[in-house]
Formats: sequence, structure tokens, C-alpha cells
Amino acid sequence: MTVMTQPPRTVLLVDDSRTIRALLRATIEADPRLTVVGEAADPYEAREKIKALSPDVITLDVEMPRMNGLEFLERLMRLRPMPVVMVSTRTKEKSADAIRAMSIGAIDCVDVARVQADPILRSRLVETIYCAAGARVVARGQEAGVTDGTASGSVQLPDAPFRWNGRTVLIGSSTGGVDAIERVLSPLPADGPPVFIAQHMPEAFLRSLAQRLNSRMAPEVRIAEGGETPRQGEVLFAPGGTHHLEITGRSVPRTRLVPDDGEALYVPSVDRLFGSATQMASNVLAVILTGMGRDGTEGMLALKASGAVTLAQSGETCVVDGMPRAARDSGAVDRIVPLDRIGRTILELTSARARSSTGREGQ
Repeated sequence: MTVMTQPPRTVLLVDDSRTIRALLRATIEADPRLTVVGEAADPYEAREKIKALSPDVITLDVEMPRMNGLEFLERLMRLRPMPVVMVSTRTKEKSADAIRAMSIGAIDCVDVARVQADPILRSRLVETIYCAAGARVVARGQEAGVTDGTASGSVQLPDAPFRWNGRTVLIGSSTGGVDAIERVLSPLPADGPPVFIAQHMPEAFLRSLAQRLNSRMAPEVRIAEGGETPRQGEVLFAPGGTHHLEITGRSVPRTRLVPDDGEALYVPSVDRLFGSATQMASNVLAVILTGMGRDGTEGMLALKASGAVTLAQSGETCVVDGMPRAARDSGAVDRIVPLDRIGRTILELTSARARSSTGREGQ
């Protein structure tokens, strides 16, 4: 009997350092699911290699001769969108550049200096590149319509100014989340619902992301410090690094930062954020966005069982349909929504009109 196997996904390495390219090649090719088909020392060489080799994914340095990696990424996403993982030795110091790269369209950004010293991070790098090679790079404005358990159609918002109905929004995301979160938050007004976000990302990246979004969004966006209560017009990120974000209390909910005990696969954990809010579930709208794995599924199941409203990004609009698919398959999701309509759906379900309508979701 012949066993059919998938051919390895192909990778092009773009970095001006031979040493880094050698490290990446050795790390990547230790996994039989991946093969390095070529290398390029600068974006001009990379352009020709992409045409000749049609790789499934490329790794791209930020700082290179002849053309900056961010400029090349911008051109690539405009002319030939494809999966890109940014790999740099200066991502921690240049975290704003890393966030910009992911907002342009990079799947993820990896600090190769940390990878060199940590075998667990090397394993995660390989998994990131493998998933990126099969990721969906979606052009904006091409998403499908809303689907839910009862009806489909456009989300209609009230003409009157936003009036909050008391629901707090919890969001979990991972790979592809930088662009997704920006698009979800864009429609929210300055007095929009309180939002708490657990995004899988190093602490320095999260701070740069919060600063970027705060300069672009109407609500205030910042990193949670602990002790905050849900307030209109505030978007708080879990800090990541060594702490998870949780919510305690029913009548007066407050945030708290909980040190990681080494058991969680991701810090911050979406499951920890979602699962901590079951005591106030009747006033929660939980949203799960693009990402690898299944973090958030158990927490969302617990929230739904306790009375929360739950949304998941539609698979066809995800960069990586891992976390949303796991949540959908588990039965934790009330409504499936394309990325570019999640922000407006959030406003619909957190408005006073939603509370005054009949039905659990205020439809």
C-alpha cells in the first residue's frame, strides 16, 4: 500500500548575512515538512529568486543593503502578495519596525538572536514558517458576508450616537493578529465599549503595537497595568512577557496581572483571559481572531456556557484559521463574521439597542 505524503513547503531566505542564512537553513531543514529552495542577499536578488522559484514563504530581514526590508515588503504585498516571516537580529530594539511589518502584511516577526540561544524558540520558528507557508494572504475588501445561526446580512448600526449597553469585549488573537486587530478596532468611536485583548506577542512588540494603535484609533489604547475597571473608550492589551491578564469580580470587575507559572504555551494566554471572566459572562462579548493552535477555545466554551455572546472570525478571512476553527468546531461560537465586519458587529452587540432587542444576541 502506497502512503501519500505532502511535498515539503518551500522557503526562500532573504538576509544579507551568510551566518544568519546558514543558521536559518539548518534550523528549517531539520524539519522534513520544509525545504529551503534558495537564498538572496538583498531584495533585488530576492525579486528574481521569487520569480524563478515561486516559494511558498520567504523569510525577510528588516535591515539590508540596496533596499530596506520594510520597503521591499510593502512592494511585495502590493504587487505579489505572499506569506512573509520577518526574521531579524534587531527586532527587540526595532519593535516598531516589526509591528509596521506585520501591519503591512508579514505573517509574523521573529528575533533570530533569541532563536539562536533557545531550542524551544527554534521549534516555534519552524512551526511559524510552516504555518505561514500555508497561510492565506487576503487582500482587503474581498471578505465574504456574515453568517450566523439564524440569518445572514449586513450589520446595521443605529443612526444615533453610540450608547453602551454594559457589555465588555474580550478579544484573543495570534498569527496575523496585528492587521486583524487594527481593522477590528478602526470603527470603534471614542466612547466605544471597553475592550481587553490577549495577543500572542513578546512584551516589547505589544508595547509598540499599543502605541501605534493609540495614535491611529479613536479610543485610548494602552497596556494593562492591573486594577483597571472596564471603561468606555479604553482598549487594554495583556502585557505578555511573563504575565497573563485576568478579570476578577462580578459587581465591580477589575483587571489583574498574573505571573506565568511556566505551564502556558503562550503568554499572554487567551484561555486565561476568557476563562477568568465567566463570573460576568452575561456582560461579555468574546471574539476570537486569526491564529495558530487552539488557545481560547476552552475559555470561550466556558464563557458561552455562562451566558456570554461569542464571535469568531470566518475561516476564509483568517491568515491562519487555527484558533477560530478550533472554537467553531467545539461549538463555542454564536456567530461567524468576516474580518472587515467584526468591528461593526461589536458595536451592534454592545449598543443599547442590542439590549432592548429580543433574543440572546440582540438580533
